Amino acid sequence: MDIAFLLNGETVELTGVSPTTTVLDWLRETRGLTGTKEGCNEGDCGACTVMVTDEAGTRALNGCILFLPQINGKTLTTVEGLAAPDGEMHPVQQAMVEHHGSQCGFCTPGFVVSMAVGQINGETDHDLQLAGNLCRCTGYAPIVRAATNAARRPVPGWLRDIPAGPALRGYVNDFQPTTTAALAELLRAHPHATLIAGATDVGLWVNKSLRDLGTVIFVSQIEEMRRIETAPYMIRIGAAASVEAFRLAIAKRYPSFSAMLDRFASHQVRSAATVGGNIANGSPIGDTPPPLMALGAMLQLRHGDDTREMPLEDFFLEYGKQDLEPGEFVEAVVIPREEGEDRLKVYKLSKRFDQDISAVLGAFNIRLKDGIVSSARIAFGGMAGTPMRAKAVEKALVGKPWTIETVRNAKWSFAEDFRPMNDMRASANYRLETAANMLERVWREDQGQPTDVREVAP
Repeated sequence: MDIAFLLNGETVELTGVSPTTTVLDWLRETRGLTGTKEGCNEGDCGACTVMVTDEAGTRALNGCILFLPQINGKTLTTVEGLAAPDGEMHPVQQAMVEHHGSQCGFCTPGFVVSMAVGQINGETDHDLQLAGNLCRCTGYAPIVRAATNAARRPVPGWLRDIPAGPALRGYVNDFQPTTTAALAELLRAHPHATLIAGATDVGLWVNKSLRDLGTVIFVSQIEEMRRIETAPYMIRIGAAASVEAFRLAIAKRYPSFSAMLDRFASHQVRSAATVGGNIANGSPIGDTPPPLMALGAMLQLRHGDDTREMPLEDFFLEYGKQDLEPGEFVEAVVIPREEGEDRLKVYKLSKRFDQDISAVLGAFNIRLKDGIVSSARIAFGGMAGTPMRAKAVEKALVGKPWTIETVRNAKWSFAEDFRPMNDMRASANYRLETAANMLERVWREDQGQPTDVREVAP
């Protein structure tokens, strides 16, 4: 592929780029910019964090799972580009010095790039902003103090003027379509091609499994597939919309869902990962399908000029198998908007609070009328080979008074719905017990009782 982008203010044009060459490898091995570090090489540690600016704004992304074609037509800023041309330090760098935020220094470049992005975007929740950057020696307190201090300082002029739109006109590539129609046509000709949106999953196939992806098609440049549309009767999420954009879009309507997405990987991963990708990969522990299923979401699929729609829950057939034909792709997800108050509750159980894979994720949409359960849609991840509805539990609730007795009786039905597995994250019995306890948590929250681990004290 041929690509063009701005790198620390300089125009770079590359021809014949391998579509699976990562930004991290190119920076270090070809360009000699070794400030961007290789740590985990899977998007967990943040040592490889780079700044990417395009028409959507400025984001911190993991260079280790970002392929070069994904920055075609964009602005790329590395840690070497944070200081002024005359050598004056960026306010974030100065704050790290003043607050002793670095010891061995290996993680420091990634931290300062994340902090610089946060400063540009006016971020004030530094724990959330920096959850994707790991430090093993300094401790986070001085780093967060540095971020807090830097947030009070003005964005330096040499970064404030980064182009808000496309950095320059990137090259037009056959396998980077810009419309869904072009994508559909391309997939007709290459029905077994690998689609790459954010590459947060596919990047690991390359880095960890050394997989040859064959023909690849990049979809994140299709503006209509990144769009999130809200109407009185529905919310339509383009399959290439980032998880972060989705999180922000639903924050007021579905605060519990949005709060769970705060814990979806990290800021870097959420800014790249897509809603459609989290669904299409069919993972039994994907965090977005259960809440979407609880909301009655519909999936829109496209093959050539033909489209079809199905309930999201019907898309998952069995472990590793989805109802998706060769050449067909996920175009959008549609959430029907119910009248009345939001009743969705979403709970994520993992060993770490931040940036961890779910052992169990439960989503509960239990609606009441005059104290009686009028409807219930309950879905789980981590409890079976696919995300699944808890239909026996739902049946045990509907038509019953919303009381603790009803909840405790319904708990027995979890064993009818699920036969979870034992693995390194949790045992089958633990999963069943905690899933049932999540149902009781819904009821206790309805009674106004504190249930969040950050709120409850012994």
